[in-house]
Amino acid sequence: MTEERSPVLFLGDSITAQGSWDTWLPDEHTLNQGVSGDTTDGVLARLEAVVAEQPEVIVLLIGTNDFGNHRASAEHVVRNVETILVTLRRELPGVRLLLVSVLPRQAEYTTKIEEANRHLRQFVATCHAQYLDAWPALADGDHLDDRFTDDGLHLTDEGYRAYLGELVPALERVRGLPPMSRSFTAIDLDEAPA
Repeated sequence: MTEERSPVLFLGDSITAQGSWDTWLPDEHTLNQGVSGDTTDGVLARLEAVVAEQPEVIVLLIGTNDFGNHRASAEHVVRNVETILVTLRRELPGVRLLLVSVLPRQAEYTTKIEEANRHLRQFVATCHAQYLDAWPALADGDHLDDRFTDDGLHLTDEGYRAYLGELVPALERVRGLPPMSRSFTAIDLDEAPA
């Protein structure tokens, strides 16, 4: 008899919401808190529900709708994602956090996405989180590879297979790390180096 693992909570927008995580990751106890159309502001507003689940691992993939729907700046996305990570670390000191890069989409968004991803990659260690750069596996130059999408944004089955090829080893790495045993005190984000 296998012991049921603590939850892996998937947090994000439609790319998360449309994932069949329980089928694709049968050895994991998964919770899907993806919301189609969600933005970093939306995730910030629902962190209480995430904390209530007391997951062992949180996989965060968010930001593309900020750029697409709301034409947000890279700075807005970075600041919100940093706040999400800091809040989760404070409220769930032992959780293992995996931040997935904002995925590629149509070429017109590439500059903002790359800028946000560059800052987020540098920030994650500050709050004892891991970073998964999914861009190389999914992009064709400056856009989401046509093999992996029907609309330039959402993933097809083949796109999810490519994403899972990166996600599964990243989850194994995250699970191999010891959880934090003490609460995290955030630095003032206004004072943090860019």
